[in-house]
Amino acid sequence: MGLVTNTTGVTGALEPTLDALHRHPGVKLKAVFGPEHGARGDIQDALPVESHLDEATGLPVYSLYGERVKPTPGMTDGLDALVFDVQDCGARFYTYVSTLTHCMEAAARDGLDILVLDRPNPVNGLSVEGNILEPGYASFIGLHPIPVRHGLTVGELASLINEKIMCSLEVVEMDGWSRGMWFDETGLPWVQPSPNLPTLDTATVYPGTCLFEGVNVSEGRGTTRPFEYLGAPWVDGGRWAEALNAAGLPGARFRPCYFTPAFWRYVGESCGGLQVHVTDREAYRPVEAGLHMLSALMRLQGDTFRFNEPTYDERRHFDLLAGTDGLRLSLGEGIPVDEIVGAWEPELERFMKVREKPLLYGE
Repeated sequence: MGLVTNTTGVTGALEPTLDALHRHPGVKLKAVFGPEHGARGDIQDALPVESHLDEATGLPVYSLYGERVKPTPGMTDGLDALVFDVQDCGARFYTYVSTLTHCMEAAARDGLDILVLDRPNPVNGLSVEGNILEPGYASFIGLHPIPVRHGLTVGELASLINEKIMCSLEVVEMDGWSRGMWFDETGLPWVQPSPNLPTLDTATVYPGTCLFEGVNVSEGRGTTRPFEYLGAPWVDGGRWAEALNAAGLPGARFRPCYFTPAFWRYVGESCGGLQVHVTDREAYRPVEAGLHMLSALMRLQGDTFRFNEPTYDERRHFDLLAGTDGLRLSLGEGIPVDEIVGAWEPELERFMKVREKPLLYGE
């Protein structure tokens, strides 16, 4: 078999799945495939991951991030099955779902079985929020017409995706998980799924604050609170936090703060901004809150705020995160966030019906 994994692929005793399968007498592990950040999770965001030999096992590790995102026939030669063991974070633009999709496509192409070892949706499996990705905005940070916060496990996503791919898929289901559970209610230890998602607190705000990757504001990379700190050298954090607190967004308070990123955007520069403090995670709506944060900052400092120019292709990164250009255009026109969110409801209702079929767990 081949194994697609990263640091979150661990046994109950916290042994890496890679090492456990390598020494298992009933398994012949022949190849390892690493998603973004690498099979051992040591590569920072958006940096290319090179193929190499794993030091601990001597196995070839093929990178699925960078120039190549799908296993080639040469990589799968001699395999009977692919095993996917990666923790998702519950947001559409997290790239591991794209890696899963391309591995399922390779399995269908090469006649392999694919086993998905299911893991919890860390921000619960009930809450669904955000717009549906539109045709023309599919990319590695969002391939499928699903909302930003989809409320599915990685196994359920695989089942939904497989309705088009039709590979030989088996989802190894969890025992004891119910849809309302947050990760800290599972009794499982948190292993950060990527370098800038260190805690469940980060994962809770991420579906909204990740949108700041597409504007000229630091999303907190290079600090100890990525995606919870937001700011820039030109931001008045006090006015920004005051405006958001006055709006009375459910489940959150906003604290003005200063921070200096050690890497990434505005490295070494003192940034004014805010920290998002979630006071009631059941009430907090991260995508809606993220739009309020953007809208308030545009009103307060529109002379310096801007959406970043395209980098990967002709499409803006913000639009790829949003799955549409409509969100950027609506914010630019000053359309109220409540109106933007209200326009999503019909498509969300349609998705909720589509979502019923692959559900594996009850409430």
